[in-house]
Amino acid sequence: MLNEGDLLLFDDRENFLKTLKKKLPSKKYNKILDRVNYNNELLFLQSKLVDLQNYIKNEKLRVCIIFEGRDAAGKGGAIKRFAQHLNPRNSRIVALPEPTLEEKGQWYFRRYIRMMPNPGEIVFFDRSWYNRAVVEPVMGFCSSSEYNSFMSQVNEFEKMLIEDEVHIIKFWFSISKSEQKRRFIKRITNPLKSWKFSNVDLESQNKWDLYTKYKKKMFNKTSTAYSPWINIKSNSKLKARIESIKYVLSRFEISKSNIKVDDRIISSI
Repeated sequence: MLNEGDLLLFDDRENFLKTLKKKLPSKKYNKILDRVNYNNELLFLQSKLVDLQNYIKNEKLRVCIIFEGRDAAGKGGAIKRFAQHLNPRNSRIVALPEPTLEEKGQWYFRRYIRMMPNPGEIVFFDRSWYNRAVVEPVMGFCSSSEYNSFMSQVNEFEKMLIEDEVHIIKFWFSISKSEQKRRFIKRITNPLKSWKFSNVDLESQNKWDLYTKYKKKMFNKTSTAYSPWINIKSNSKLKARIESIKYVLSRFEISKSNIKVDDRIISSI
């Protein structure tokens, strides 16, 4: 057991960790050590993100980062760590609700175009126009013709954005079926997270294979040389957050120095 004297060592990191190692079971100690190392690395990377944001602002770049993946894959948690210390005047999180009746009568991409970054701005999309590539057809939220129309237009849509000098990064957070189920149970039983759970989440387990089918079709069609999908193994939320931030930093000359992504976690599709 830890005592009051042990806690006095808290400001002395090295001695405090030595005390923990002596007094805690190895499994518990290693878990604490992993969290300490994660927090230290995260703070370092977030400071680099602040520097990158200043560069983007000064150079008037437009940066669009898309976070896609199955439900409970860790998209929202990763976005939170990206944006945590950024200037909100030059960054936005976009998580669009169900389209209105008026929007349903418009060109599908229109409401996303309105959310594109302004010069000097980073926009994080918590889900994006790729709803129509996977979630909507799996859940029956769009017709076959709407799906086919989207798939025939999306590459050209992104090509036009890139030619207009919008920087696009597309992340896919990949999670196993068993890990998704575990996280769903955790959501249901946690009153602070129960709002995250919906009937669509439940169906995503039941329709796992159909979801996989549409995901593969999306990758095959829309992972292009100019706009590739970046796959992130996200069964470990902490590693997924760290590696996604590293990847973004590695994409810009100003911030890529001494940044090495872990290719066991992150890869191009």
